[in-house]
Amino acid sequence: MREELIVSGRMNPHIDPQLQIWEWHIPAYLFLGGLAAGILFFASYFYIKGKSEEYPTAVKLAPIFTPLLIGLGLLFLLLDLKHKLYFWRLYTAFKIESPMSWGAWTLMAIMPLSAIWAAFNIKSLFPKWDWKFDIVKDAIKVLEEYKTPIAWAIMILSVILGIYTGILLSAFNARPLWNTSILGPLFLVSGMSTGAAAIIILSKSKVERHTFAKIDLLLIAIELFLIIHMFMGFRASSQVQIDASAMFLGGQFTAPFWVLVVGMGLVIPAALEILEMRHKKIPYMVAPVLVLFGGLLFRFIMAYAGQMSRWLY
Repeated sequence: MREELIVSGRMNPHIDPQLQIWEWHIPAYLFLGGLAAGILFFASYFYIKGKSEEYPTAVKLAPIFTPLLIGLGLLFLLLDLKHKLYFWRLYTAFKIESPMSWGAWTLMAIMPLSAIWAAFNIKSLFPKWDWKFDIVKDAIKVLEEYKTPIAWAIMILSVILGIYTGILLSAFNARPLWNTSILGPLFLVSGMSTGAAAIIILSKSKVERHTFAKIDLLLIAIELFLIIHMFMGFRASSQVQIDASAMFLGGQFTAPFWVLVVGMGLVIPAALEILEMRHKKIPYMVAPVLVLFGGLLFRFIMAYAGQMSRWLY
């Protein structure tokens, strides 16, 4: 008879009956990162397309908030760390196979670029704004000569940031709910949807709101497609992933996910946006607020449910 020794963490009170080592900081960070990625993507894309004046909220106003969103997300991430003084070690090397390494370096690159983009547009939005130091004015003038290359860099980095928020979870093979390749594209599309929703909320232009309602409707359709196929993949996979999906198909996350995330966060906003496009009198704020609510709740549910899914029972 061959004996095998299995080492398990089930006697750890933080792991059994369920793992909740990641608390609210991580899903909040994932939401803010995805939101910032969505806003920055649209800002850079429409600038490159030469539509800055047609979509001023997307290109100029909304990106002003992205340094704050990214900074707040990084603060939440720092608060979650056990050994906070050692975060700098992520920047001593770059490992191409590590999602954490990709995320750390992407955040370090996109944070200053988002601040530079905000600096480009703050004067046009607030005419009385005055940079107190000449060195700042001179630096902005120099950087404006490279505005298009900066926009391309922001667009590429925003896609990496958006997809990283999902790949960060899917890299944890020990958690069956997260162990799916769909999670990266799903988080990217969700982040872009919340970015479009934020632009709709901030915009005063009916043309801009109408355009981004169309964009958001398309993103919601893609998101629903990915969610359905994610669960189809789970049901056709191994027993542990079937069990993980059961938490959403009759289990404890069924109502929160399908009613609040899918229903209120995706289906109802899509229906409202369709009605608005058909010139029905719908308060334009309702749909984007629901999209933001659904995007935030989606990340909380995926973070907590994923930690509860496991291989050993």
